[in-house]
Amino acid sequence: MTYTYKNIKVNINVQGEGSPILLLHGWGCSNEIFRNIQQVLSQNYKTFNFDFPGFGASDEPETVWGTEEYTAMVEQFVKENNIEQPALIGHSFGGRISIIFASRNKVSRVVLVDAAGIKPKRPFKYYWKVYTFKMLKWLCNTFLPRAKALAIIDRRRKGAGSSDYNNASPKMRAILSKVVNEDLTHLLTKIKAPTLLFWGNQDTATPLSDAKTMERLIPDAGLVVAHGTGHFSFIENAGLFTAVMKNFFNIK
Repeated sequence: MTYTYKNIKVNINVQGEGSPILLLHGWGCSNEIFRNIQQVLSQNYKTFNFDFPGFGASDEPETVWGTEEYTAMVEQFVKENNIEQPALIGHSFGGRISIIFASRNKVSRVVLVDAAGIKPKRPFKYYWKVYTFKMLKWLCNTFLPRAKALAIIDRRRKGAGSSDYNNASPKMRAILSKVVNEDLTHLLTKIKAPTLLFWGNQDTATPLSDAKTMERLIPDAGLVVAHGTGHFSFIENAGLFTAVMKNFFNIK
């Protein structure tokens, strides 16, 4: 189905019947990443598998959104479609949205998979790279012709930026820069629904220490560690993830 939110067309794959589950993918992905588990869950549930604005078949936001704006879009969709107390499954960036949504709305259950939301402790080298890049941009845009300035900035960005940043459009780069440092730790205690954390012990993007912090702060939380997997633990060990989801959602 196509959902229109503030003139933005949002693609949502809907399957199954029953109580609702929202599937919220991570940065740089689309709803394709959840297709296999969606087929399992849709045996017993009505599943809504989102392409977030800027990803998959959905339009880009018209302005630079933060996690709040993405969450507000999901909340409006839920309200307009009379969806009551959905379950949430959020990976990485989708975990950010799940945390905010669950902290202020009634949900039945929450699954956070290698979820973002805790601001990482970064070394001095990281901040040196960020602020010298900002200074370079200012100097180039102030003193050089536009074409030359853009060429220098783009060359520096490709050499220093992450793959997520380099692969994004200019607007999505601005959104990534906005959301990546948002700290949602203060919201974790407000999640009252049963919460399952599924994590790769070799995840370097959102380390296992983040999962342990979430487990400690969310009142009703349990952690499953997928050993030998990284940031996409649910794909790297799909068998374990499927078994855990079937158990958590009572699917025989």
